This record gives sequence, structure tokens and C-alpha cells, in this order.
Amino acid sequence: MAPITSQDSRPQEATNPRPLGPGSKEEQAEFPSPTPAPSRPKFRRWGCGALTPPSLCTGTCSPRSLRMVRAKNWTLKKHFHGQPTDSDFELKTVELPPLNNGEVLLEALFLSVDPYMRLGSKRLKEGDTMMGQQVARVVESKNPAWPVGTLVLAYSGWASHSISDGQHLEKLLTEWPDTLPLSLALGTVGMPGLTAYFGLLEICGAKSGDTVLVNAAAGAVGAVVGQIAKIKGCKVVGAAGSEEKVDYLKKIGFDFAFNYKTVKSLEETLKKAAPDGYNCYFDNVGGEFSNTVIRQMKKFGRVAICGAISMYNSTGQLPPGPSPESVLYQEIRMEGFLCTRWKGEVRQKALKELLTWVLEVRGSGAVPQLDTRPASPVPLMWGNPSSGLGRDKDEDN
Repeated sequence: MAPITSQDSRPQEATNPRPLGPGSKEEQAEFPSPTPAPSRPKFRRWGCGALTPPSLCTGTCSPRSLRMVRAKNWTLKKHFHGQPTDSDFELKTVELPPLNNGEVLLEALFLSVDPYMRLGSKRLKEGDTMMGQQVARVVESKNPAWPVGTLVLAYSGWASHSISDGQHLEKLLTEWPDTLPLSLALGTVGMPGLTAYFGLLEICGAKSGDTVLVNAAAGAVGAVVGQIAKIKGCKVVGAAGSEEKVDYLKKIGFDFAFNYKTVKSLEETLKKAAPDGYNCYFDNVGGEFSNTVIRQMKKFGRVAICGAISMYNSTGQLPPGPSPESVLYQEIRMEGFLCTRWKGEVRQKALKELLTWVLEVRGSGAVPQLDTRPASPVPLMWGNPSSGLGRDKDEDN
């Protein structure tokens, strides 16, 4: 059984200097210390979780906290036209209001920077805080369900601090060991890992003996897809955008890996890797790459459409889709999906299984230890967004 490893051991992009990071790529971003509010008296914490200056506190709970916090928020200054640039964003400082009963104050530890944001940001208004998930700590609470110190996952976007009513917060797995970087909750044991897990096992229905192809294979999702496929007894073929990444894929157990940018013929390379064709195709790229793959799918082949990073920044005419003849006569099933479809116990089971695989490989010493250094949230990273593992999530534009 091939162990699963996180993205930290993937090759570093020399052209993308940064402090290095936790997915984001979502790799994640760790915010600088927030701008302190003006000097104020020391606060005293009461059993209710409220913070109150001693001179004002009567020892009973007031309906509102008196603590004031200044949050740093990355906002969408203007919608993207082609490749996102730093000028599309603006860093703002916002003074948060005191807490109401039932609310909590969150302090971000790691943020996600994901390729999907290029599409999802179309739903934002200019001036809105950028979307995204974060690992955060409850630093003030007026909600007994979420005491101070609780570590949570929150969809608070690119914000150093935020206020939540607790309705959409999620606690980290109780099995999470102290030795495991929290950034992985935004990577292999988080959204990218769940995307790989459900896309491969539920959408593609991969089983022992299948031949699986994944593109953007050195990314935060693709690398996990390949490793899960190996665990399940599949033959795995991966495409990446550099020789360094190809070496990484071979290191983590891919049966065949190639640099799609340098091969003379994509069609011939795919045939060489799997002469009998492919049962499962996990598509992160779309475009002409996928059109070529579809023609080499086996009868009743399954395609999980996870993304289309080759077209996210396109401002011109999009390429045509796959050949209807191939899809029809090979009876290929193609399905787009979001990992948020799976909830409750099914989702928790998947997270626990991903965590188990990560802990197994860390204990085996088979790969380098996880990189816990944080990445910068600055939008200059958008050419190669970081994942929760400090490596490129969208690694093959």
C-alpha cells in the first residue's frame, strides 16, 4: 500500500518567492500582527468569556463586550480581467464592533488561497472581503458552545479577525495531534483533500485495477488524487508542468508521470503511459488537454470535472468541448462536482481517513516532514496560489 503524503515535499517554484506557506493553494497565508487599537486599560476575563476593564465591570455579564479590535481585510478592489494582479486587491483596516450575546471573535491563523476564487469572486461586489476558508482561534466568546481557545474552521475570507454567530463554524477533528501543522486542515485534511477523495472515489468510482489519469498532478488536489488511487490499487498516470514536479510525482508513487509542456505529442504520450486507455480521468485543467484525453477513455469511462485552470484567466474565445462521438460511443460519464456536496458523517469519515493516511506517512519517515512555514497572503501569489500545505495549488496554468 502506498502511503499518502502532503504537498510540502513538492518542488518549490523558484519564480514565486515568498516566506513559504502553509492551500492556498490555497496554501496558507498567515497574516501579520493586526494593527493595535489605541492604548486601553488591561482587560479582565470573566467566566462568561467577556473581556471587561476592571473599572467598568460589576462581575455580571453585560449584553455586549467592550473590547475593540482592528482587523486587516484583503478586499476585492476590482473584478479580474485575465490574470489577477495585486492592483485588483486592497488591504483595509476595519474596526470591529463589540460582541453581542451568542457571538465569538475569531483570530485567523491560516488562510486559504485557492484557484476557485478566480471564478467565485464574480459573485462578490467590489469592496467585499475576499472569500476563503481559514483556521482560526476563538479569542473572545459570548457563546458557550465556542469557548475561548477553541480552534475552528471558518469561511471568514481574507481577514485577520472576524465575528461569527457560531452557526457555520466547524471544530477541528478531535483526533488531530499536536505535532501536526494546523495548516493541513486547509490542505490534505481539508477542502483539497476532500475534493480529491470524493472526486476519485465517488464521482470516478475508482477501484483496484483501474487506470487513473490526473492532470495538474503536482497540485494540492492532484497529488492527493494520485496517492489515494495508489492506496486503492490503481495504476496512476500524472501530468505536470515541470521536470521537478515530474520527479516529485514519481517519488510519491505515480506509475507514470510526464511534463506536458515538453512532450512532442500529448496523444502519443498518453498512449504510451496506458496503451489500453483510461478508466478514470480526474480533470483539473480542461481545454485541449481534456479533449485529447476523452478520445483515450475506455468503454464506460468516468470523468470527474474538478476544475479548468487552463481557462480561468482566458479573455478570448474558449476552446470547443470534447468530441461528442467519443463520449457517446464510449458511453463516458462526465460529472462536475464540489466537495461541499458531502456532509455530516460521510464527510467526517473522509477527513478521518485522510488524517490517518497523513499520520501513517509521517510515522514511516518515507517522505520529508511537512513544511509548516506560512505563505504570504499578498495577491501577487495568484499566478501560483498556495495551498494549505505551503505548495502550489494551481500549479499548471
